[in-house]
Amino acid sequence: MIYTLSNSVEFDTVVLPIYQEENPENEFISSIINKEIFTPKLKEIYVYINPINFNRTIVVGLGEKDKIDANKFMMAIAKAAKEAKKLEIGKYSVVAENDDKLSVIDKLSAIVQATSLGIYEFNKYKSDKKEYTTEISIQFEGEITTELTETLKEEINIAEGILIARDLVNEPANVIYPESLANRVVELSEKIGVEVEVFDHEQIQEMGMDALWSVGKGSCYLPRLIVMRHMGNPDSDEVFGIIGKGLTYDTGGYSIKPTNSMANMKSDMGGAGAVIGLMNAVVKNNIKQNVIVVVAAAENAISENSYKPGDIIGSMGGKTIEVLNTDAEGRLTLVDAVTYAIRKENVTKIIDIATLTGAVLVALGDVATGVVTNDDEFYSQLVEASTTTDEKFWQLPVFEEYKELIKGKIADLANSNTNRLAGSITAGLFIGEFVEDKPWLHLDIAGTGWAERTISEMTPKGATGTPIKTLYNLLK
Repeated sequence: MIYTLSNSVEFDTVVLPIYQEENPENEFISSIINKEIFTPKLKEIYVYINPINFNRTIVVGLGEKDKIDANKFMMAIAKAAKEAKKLEIGKYSVVAENDDKLSVIDKLSAIVQATSLGIYEFNKYKSDKKEYTTEISIQFEGEITTELTETLKEEINIAEGILIARDLVNEPANVIYPESLANRVVELSEKIGVEVEVFDHEQIQEMGMDALWSVGKGSCYLPRLIVMRHMGNPDSDEVFGIIGKGLTYDTGGYSIKPTNSMANMKSDMGGAGAVIGLMNAVVKNNIKQNVIVVVAAAENAISENSYKPGDIIGSMGGKTIEVLNTDAEGRLTLVDAVTYAIRKENVTKIIDIATLTGAVLVALGDVATGVVTNDDEFYSQLVEASTTTDEKFWQLPVFEEYKELIKGKIADLANSNTNRLAGSITAGLFIGEFVEDKPWLHLDIAGTGWAERTISEMTPKGATGTPIKTLYNLLK
């Protein structure tokens, strides 16, 4: 996809966003609005073909002007981009004039995100797939400033990171497994110029990561710990540790999942995909923060070597864990990754991202990401960073009484509680036992990292790339 900035219409097709109250200069478009043939409600589409030169105008409604925001504008443009793709239009201009509600910068950012992500589909393995390449000219009045040019580059890199995440997570488990995921990250790191280190299963055991090893040892694809390092502000002592759950496939282990719950378990690496895609944007945009990404990659399979319900296992953090459910494996891989980030990489703040619990789907559906935290100010910063995105978050309570539910009977901790109470909260608090008092956010994206339905114009079925946009804003 190619983007350019222009002061004039570059192509035969124009995407024209208009407010409900607006009276367009084009007489025909104005007349169909006046005759109520077309009403510019939010995301409404009308395609006008000029009878003289056959140029097309894709008119898209923005709704009422006083209700518009960057997110709604983005959804409208995404709808128009889908219409252009349906009509097989490869080149078009998008009008992005400044107004008193949205600046050109706001619109530019939204247009890049909408046109890049709104038309995404994972069709790599379809024999009859159609290649669709697009060139988009963003049209506005005034000087093409450095700010506009830099914003365009920045947004392209963010969108690219989200597409990387989606592609990784949508790949089947016979293509992406711990070793091949590590290889993909090495290739990406060489391309963008970021330091990467991969630890194999022997090194994982040598570091005392018994929790990660226990989850992954039953598969023929043995676990990997993948570390990416971006030291964008070497004079600062603040280091963000961004941890991604990387279960490339999850059968549930001996606590086996039912068939209908297993088909999409390639999605259990949604957290890993997100942190890898995030690092692409952070590095390419040279964000002035120190960021360490850690991915605990494993496959939870069944074999004679697999861990079993009732096992007592260790952890890099030193705490013992009673395994009550082998399908509560993600938290086991994450706690060793968290300890590694703190003790080996000296991170000062922790954010972990994981498709962790079905319970969060029951609580919040597929609309909001559940958050467990030990630092309300850190959470407030996350929410503030999300305001210009289509990503939503909801803080879950962490009352002391919940901690009783993760205590083990014959070990320090239990990886699951058998009464199914407060499943998302207790899973988060289990990870919290290993953060060593560092400011910490746990993001449970089980509902938002993978979509079973088309939730919005920006979210296709399959991997979503949530919460890359918000975390990028937070780091920026």
